[in-house]
Amino acid sequence: IIAAGTGEFEAGISKDGQTREHALLAYTLGVRQLIVAINKMDTTKWSEDRFNEIVKETSNFVKKVGYNPKAVPFVPISGWHGDNMLEESSNMTWYKGWTKETKGGVVKGKTLLDAIDAIEPPVRPENKPLRLPLQDVYKIGGTGTV
Repeated sequence: IIAAGTGEFEAGISKDGQTREHALLAYTLGVRQLIVAINKMDTTKWSEDRFNEIVKETSNFVKKVGYNPKAVPFVPISGWHGDNMLEESSNMTWYKGWTKETKGGVVKGKTLLDAIDAIEPPVRPENKPLRLPLQDVYKIGGTGTV
């Protein structure tokens, strides 16, 4: 979720911004499918120019992280008003929808729900042994290392 408000987007995408940090963390943790919802479009008076500016800057950044921008749907929304969440918004008639390239072909949609529905389940290596990540190691006197 990216805030479209003036100053909010810039703070999130700055060098130490949360948007930048969250995208990098997601990729590092193995998340390979991404949806970018550009929220608070009502505060920009439903501006197509602001949406396009955010899409351009965010696309450049997610590409550097490792995502393919053509596989990332960008959806302008207003959580406050419910625009483009479940149904198409009448406030953003300029928005023609998103397109996402997948291994199975091209997928198109208009709303955030459409983008969520377009997520492909990841392949699970069921025939391989279970592996669990360790977060920390403790040395307990009389017991040993756990």
